[in-house]
Amino acid sequence: MANIRPSSDLRNKYNEISDFCNKYNEPVFITKNGTGDLVVLSNAEYERLCGKNELHRLLSEGLDCITPTSGIPAEDVFAEIESEYGFGEV
Repeated sequence: MANIRPSSDLRNKYNEISDFCNKYNEPVFITKNGTGDLVVLSNAEYERLCGKNELHRLLSEGLDCITPTSGIPAEDVFAEIESEYGFGEV
């Protein structure tokens, strides 16, 4: 369940909000005049989300580089591994 607080809680209950964010790794949504205004996260959760976003960006970039002709046939890869490491020899 979302933790929604009025903006006055930032001033009056900062420690409570900080403890919640750090303990549960959940955001606190801050409203201003009854409308969503801010989202507060612990620093650790923010870093985790940024890292996850960067991973997705890099994976997407890598997938964009793949074309139907950019790979090596699996048979060739396995043959190279077998010859390199002596697999298949009895």
